[in-house]
Amino acid sequence: MTSTTTVNGHADTAVAAQRKPSKTSTRWLLAPAVIFLLVWMIVPLAMTLYYSFQNYNLMMPMMSGFAGLGNYQILFVDPIFWNALVTTLMLVLVCLIITVVLGLAFALLFNRHFAGKGLCRTLAVAPFFVMPVVTGLIWKNMLFHPVYGLFAWAFRLVGGTPIDWLAHFPMTSIIIMISWEWTPFAMLVLLTGLQSLPEEQLEAVRLDGASKWHEFRHIVIPHLGQVLYVVVMLESIFFLTSFAEIYTTTGGGPGTATTNLPYYIYQGAFFQYDIGVSSAAAIGAVVLANIFAIFLIRFVAGNLNAGAER
Repeated sequence: MTSTTTVNGHADTAVAAQRKPSKTSTRWLLAPAVIFLLVWMIVPLAMTLYYSFQNYNLMMPMMSGFAGLGNYQILFVDPIFWNALVTTLMLVLVCLIITVVLGLAFALLFNRHFAGKGLCRTLAVAPFFVMPVVTGLIWKNMLFHPVYGLFAWAFRLVGGTPIDWLAHFPMTSIIIMISWEWTPFAMLVLLTGLQSLPEEQLEAVRLDGASKWHEFRHIVIPHLGQVLYVVVMLESIFFLTSFAEIYTTTGGGPGTATTNLPYYIYQGAFFQYDIGVSSAAAIGAVVLANIFAIFLIRFVAGNLNAGAER
């Protein structure tokens, strides 16, 4: 009897081993996706890195060859590049603060029950589904226009003088547009995090006599730690690459007031036809994005850990 049981046990183990896929087979199944991602990401980056060390201007095809660090030296002494760098960082930081704060406020609001909640939530989410080019055109022609815009009509209605927002407050206008477009994203993600917060935990804190502020600070914010991290990281990536809103409204101006790194690269490649310097600027943007991400991760993680310890 014992030998029969042993034989059956070995047989079952052998069958299970045959049915269980090996690690090698699963890796081969993932290989096409991995290869596609490598080709999609590494090849353009490698070509950009290559051209950043080349003298390659479409207007001067005879002046070609290895440039060494020449293109990077041009960027280093170009004040417009440094202005674009500062503009990019300011745009990202201000838009992050606005979208996260407003998104959290809207998420807390829509986490409550009130009449017309579904309709209000749909209207609040709608801006996120508007394409960036359309966003720029809507704000430029329908809201910010000093003659036909809605804001101009409102100023005239109260006896005021309409403001040419894109001419006098160009950076503020760009920040308003991008924040209007991305606040719904932060709201959706944070609202999902709030809805996963156990109600029993909140009731226990309320029974202990905690105020609304202490409940928000010590329960809600630590619970939303990972969600806030996701929102900040994803929005930072998109804010660093903001282009369409600037292209359709200010064109980087007045002067270089709204020229960020993506628009600076666009101008260098499609107006000056200097592929070498533009590629060097693109590599600089990649380095900036990675440095920004590293510091942002440490900053967010440090604050969340400090909040959890409290």
